[in-house]
Amino acid sequence: MNCTKAGIILYTDKYQDCVAFYRDALQLPLMFQFDRPGETLTCFDLGGAYLMVEVGGPPSRDIKTMDHSPIKFRFNVPEVEAVAKELRNRGVKIALHRHDWGDTAEFTDPDGNRCALRSDRGFGV
Repeated sequence: MNCTKAGIILYTDKYQDCVAFYRDALQLPLMFQFDRPGETLTCFDLGGAYLMVEVGGPPSRDIKTMDHSPIKFRFNVPEVEAVAKELRNRGVKIALHRHDWGDTAEFTDPDGNRCALRSDRGFGV
């Protein structure tokens, strides 16, 4: 297989909230957006891959459990603590965790999807 680009499609019950979150809080670069009959989606650059947010998906009032959604979005960054502070300043509730191999910071998007920052240290980067 000659894959030219990889991506993730996130079907969400809270489309507008998730688009605003990934655009404003995480500040992912917008690639393109469609809002026409039968096709509502927003696509962000995800470090060379893409994250496409689309209408649909099961509603959730809380953090989605592993049974409900066995996926976590992981964003590798050079300095977890600095990025976590930026996200807190943008209103994201985030928990920082220190490990002997590096740091992580856990948070969720508005639809309850689990997300995390991870330090590049120790990841072969």
